[in-house]
Amino acid sequence: MHCPFCSAPDTRVVDSRLSNEGDQVRRRRECLECGERFTTYENAELNMPRIVKHDGSRMPFREEKLRGGVMRALEKRPVPIEQIDEAINRIKHNLLAAGEREVESAKIGDWVMDELLAMDHVAYIRFASVYLDFGDVNAFREAVERLEQKAPKKKIK
Repeated sequence: MHCPFCSAPDTRVVDSRLSNEGDQVRRRRECLECGERFTTYENAELNMPRIVKHDGSRMPFREEKLRGGVMRALEKRPVPIEQIDEAINRIKHNLLAAGEREVESAKIGDWVMDELLAMDHVAYIRFASVYLDFGDVNAFREAVERLEQKAPKKKIK
C-alpha cells in the first residue's frame, strides 16, 4: 500500500481488527519513509453473475429487484423481516456458489419459489401466479395441488 502522504511504496500494518460486524477489516498502517500513520479498510469484493432474461437480454444482478419481488409476494403476510433477509442471502449465496458468469433468470425464480414455499404458502402461490404465468384456472389449481402434496398436513382442533 502506497503512503497517502509521501507516496512511498512501503508501509507496514501496525494493527488489524474486524469492523462492521465482521464484514470489514480495519488496518492501521505506518509509512516506513515518513513515519505517518493512516487507516485502511478492506472489504470482500464479490462479483455477482449477470442475469440472462427469457428474451436473451443480459442484466447485472440487482438485489433490490430480487427483494422487491419477494416483498410483493409476502405483502401483508406474517413473515418476519429477518426470515426474508435470510432467504435473500441464501439466494445470493446460490448465485455466487454457482460459479458462473451468467445465470438464467428462471434459475433465480426457482430459488425464490423454494424459499417462499418454506416461508409462506400464500406468498408462494402469489409469486407462482406471476412467475409461472398461469394461463387459466386449471393451471392455478395444479399449482395449489402441488403445494398441498409438498406441504405438511396441519391438524384442525
